[in-house]
Amino acid sequence: MLFQSSLPQYSVYGSRTNHDMHDNAVNPENMLDEQTSIVRPKLLWIKADPLHPLNSGGKIRTYNMMVELKKSYDITFFALNEVSALAPVKVDEYSDNQVWVDWKDQKSNKLTFLLSILKNFLFSTKPFVIDRYTNTAIRAALSAQLESEDYQVVICDFLSLSANLDGIEKQKQVPYVVFQHNVESRIWERYVINAGNFLSKFYFTSQWKRYLKYEKDTCSSFDGVIAVSEEDEQSFKQDFGLTNVLGNVPTGVDIDYFSVYKREPTANSMVFLGSMDWMPNVDGISDFVRNVYPLIKLKTPDISLTIVGRNPPEKITALGKEDPSITVTGTVDDIRPYLAKAAISVVPLRIGGGTRIKIFETMAANLPVVSTRIGAEGLPVSHNKDILLADEAQDFANEVCRALSEPDLAANLSKSGYKLVKENYGWNKVTDEFVAMLQSCKQKLSHR
Repeated sequence: MLFQSSLPQYSVYGSRTNHDMHDNAVNPENMLDEQTSIVRPKLLWIKADPLHPLNSGGKIRTYNMMVELKKSYDITFFALNEVSALAPVKVDEYSDNQVWVDWKDQKSNKLTFLLSILKNFLFSTKPFVIDRYTNTAIRAALSAQLESEDYQVVICDFLSLSANLDGIEKQKQVPYVVFQHNVESRIWERYVINAGNFLSKFYFTSQWKRYLKYEKDTCSSFDGVIAVSEEDEQSFKQDFGLTNVLGNVPTGVDIDYFSVYKREPTANSMVFLGSMDWMPNVDGISDFVRNVYPLIKLKTPDISLTIVGRNPPEKITALGKEDPSITVTGTVDDIRPYLAKAAISVVPLRIGGGTRIKIFETMAANLPVVSTRIGAEGLPVSHNKDILLADEAQDFANEVCRALSEPDLAANLSKSGYKLVKENYGWNKVTDEFVAMLQSCKQKLSHR
């Protein structure tokens, strides 16, 4: 996929730190155990943005896995950082070395953002969300980093920065793996299905077709693809015809972190967790308030809803202004108090992919969950056992009212959900599976 080229100067700044090894480190192949020290294999992790604040499912998954991986790998974290942003924080918790490339988000200026969308539509064949993170400065920084170190593995976290690898000579016998938290084209297809007007449907259809081609072609150019659910793994294999899919890693959760808060739920209260600058969350909760919430109010007049998530747009903050029973928090430092005070959690998503970490987090907090099937997609959950599932507005409202009015049902859902995540989904187990897939990819390369 790659050629060597001379690229212009770029603005990049980095830091290097050293850390002692933990005694309980996993043992990837080629680790050299000497008498007094362990030389960790070098891993390059490529991502579009810093991990903190941990305010999205993708960031939470990546952070917890990298914390575990750092026990065994010398990790260099390559990412973009907003020119006007403060220096990234807590980076040494998940990486040994960092490379930051200065980057200006076009969303900061509405006119510039709209013009960039138009430019992409008229003059590019790539999806806008790929063009947005592609330029010669990023590519030059990435090329320099790959030339300066001998990495044992390269991870591209999401496809966001993947186009910047084009034109860079690949290191031989080094596995280049893309970590796909979603089947991204499926999300765009669902945008098309749920588009509210002709213009939206026209634009989303264009982006969906572009992403479908880009995702298939780009994933096939990597040595390996790792998914986050069995459904996504099968989609990559069957729908895309990929032969380089290494498997899938389950969603994990920090049980101790979420279970420490004592539950003191307010009667007939619901909570929704989700980054409110992600379109599927905005679409889902907007539709819920418009079509489901009134049906719940007919049976439970004193119902309340708290929407917790970063950067809510005006259409979401307006919900709290129009209805006093709805609270929109915006960014919060800690979601656990909101989980502790809620009677149930709702996940009314109509669009999405991958898996919903928010569901496992609420289960770890001993909270009953009502979700659409898309909202719970990819998770090994069972209706009426550890979750309630419904898709149509009236059905969803009925399940919410069941959970609120039947204490035994709510208690059983909470108990089963907590048991499910506690016994199966600690981050150390998840990361062990990830490491095994990296090793299998390296072994396949060595036999070529």
